[in-house]
Amino acid sequence: MDDQNKNLILATVLSFLVILAWTFLMPPPEPKPEAVQTEQGATPPSTATATPTAGTVPATGTTPATAPAEEALATAPRVKIDTARVTGSISTLGGRIDDLSLKDYHETIDDTSPIVKVLQPAGSEDAYYALYGWAPGAGLAVEDVPGPKTQWQLESGDTLTVDTPVTLAWDNGKGLTFRRTIAIDANYMFTVTQSVTNASGTAVSAAPYGIIARHGEPKDRKKFFILHEGVVRMSDGELEETTYSNLADLPVVPAEGAKAEVIQVAENGWIGFTDHFWMATLVPSPGSAFKSVVKYDERRDIYQAEAVLPTQQIADGATVSAKTQLFAGAKEWETIRDYEAGGIQRFIDSIDWGWFFFLTKPIFWVLHHLHQLIGNMGWSIIALTFFLKALLFPLAYKSYVSMAKMKELQPQMEKLKEQSGGDRQKMQQGMMELYKREKVNPASGCLPILLQIPIFFSLYKVIFVTIELRHAAWFGPFQDLSAPDPTSLLNLFGLLPIAPPEPGTILALIFIGILPLLLGISMWLQQKLNPAPTDPTQQMVFAWMPWIFMFMLGGFASGLVVYWITNNTITFTQQYIIMRSHGHRPDVFGNIKKSFRRKPKAADAKAGKK
Repeated sequence: MDDQNKNLILATVLSFLVILAWTFLMPPPEPKPEAVQTEQGATPPSTATATPTAGTVPATGTTPATAPAEEALATAPRVKIDTARVTGSISTLGGRIDDLSLKDYHETIDDTSPIVKVLQPAGSEDAYYALYGWAPGAGLAVEDVPGPKTQWQLESGDTLTVDTPVTLAWDNGKGLTFRRTIAIDANYMFTVTQSVTNASGTAVSAAPYGIIARHGEPKDRKKFFILHEGVVRMSDGELEETTYSNLADLPVVPAEGAKAEVIQVAENGWIGFTDHFWMATLVPSPGSAFKSVVKYDERRDIYQAEAVLPTQQIADGATVSAKTQLFAGAKEWETIRDYEAGGIQRFIDSIDWGWFFFLTKPIFWVLHHLHQLIGNMGWSIIALTFFLKALLFPLAYKSYVSMAKMKELQPQMEKLKEQSGGDRQKMQQGMMELYKREKVNPASGCLPILLQIPIFFSLYKVIFVTIELRHAAWFGPFQDLSAPDPTSLLNLFGLLPIAPPEPGTILALIFIGILPLLLGISMWLQQKLNPAPTDPTQQMVFAWMPWIFMFMLGGFASGLVVYWITNNTITFTQQYIIMRSHGHRPDVFGNIKKSFRRKPKAADAKAGKK
């Protein structure tokens, strides 16, 4: 077995094993039974999670909500939200931002399908909302401050738009008037300004807070290990991702009756929940301190992300205010990058770039700008492949030159085998001297293949997690490059209006799509640049490898398969040209013909030797 074939087999088998382990040995966990939601609202911060002087706030809603409570939330007056990108409403009960949909995104590639709903009120399926309030401090009781069940009055504005903020007001009847002014920008960022005017005749204190509450785990969770879904927060430069299962393992805080974890943020931070493509995040003003709290109330199956600001001292006759931003929308790279440039530290890392972030970030940056230039994501992926191949060309050139020299050395290697007379040590020493004399590195042949592994994984991550690839069209039947190939032998590769088999099923493996088929053919042709190895084991590995990859990658995102097909085609062309320029003329068609010849039986082979 020559070293060139050893290296190729080693690299190919390594690639296969890594992808096989990734795909099959780490499947998504089985979904657990859905919890029944009976609670009407989230729990405001208490002494444990608010500032030390904030006073005790009993947990509200610790018993199942009654029908009147749910009815009150459903029938409370609402303030409409309407911008070019979002639509929804704010409930005056609790002043909750609990109804928000994205006008630019549909649930499926069909433009007539419903638009994506990000936030939903308590009492509905997948309840998910933001609410604000004040934790009472010195001189105040729970009923003196606004909370989840406070009935606010609309003081100004009738519809929240980019140009018209709205203000809610509540008088506690004891000399304190609370106001909440809500504004929204042209994308997905709300600005919530809470204020309190003290005319009570005495000084009081309270801590403003913001909460994002989620009733149970989202039912459309992907539950795939490559994707983080759950809490994401940044605390003074440190990024932390916490899954829903890890939240359930947090220690119980006695004063809360819930599981919680608190981080004191000194200057910059944010906290919220992230889904595959959507996110809701609380962002206190940059440069301000706050308590970053994650909480899970197992009794009610409610997850919470909280930002509790420091206690405010409110003198008689004074007015104090606190400002917090709320991002609720799509995790668009360009939009989030602009927010980061505006002062939100590391906000771009709310996108799950993964372990290979040093590759995924620049790869997406190039892909994004190629898409802006070309206007089609499929052709942009192909252009990205050319860019990456050009970047790796110096290394690839050395590798292909080394492979060509190895072919030139084949007669001398055969001579060494004869001279060694079966002495493996003598054979190895002779080959090492030959490599050194001819300046050939047999290991360089597999380096380009090995480098493709992290690039492949990084591109897979980019295609899977970035919203820019969601429902990204190429041409014809390929209208979603983040989904598996929609063509199949059953629908004549998209020519017939027949739905393909469900990805991951046996039928999908049998009736393969056009892209996986082209992938297998491209790998097979790449093998034919060299004659088939004489060793039977090598022959078997080489014969099966393209088709194993073809079936295994059939369920991957079609954009990733487009990349691999393009990569194989470029590799074939580069290797063919470089090998010819160094005197070796690959007999591709001859090698193809040999692969279709009838293999001699063992008896025939023995007779031939005689």
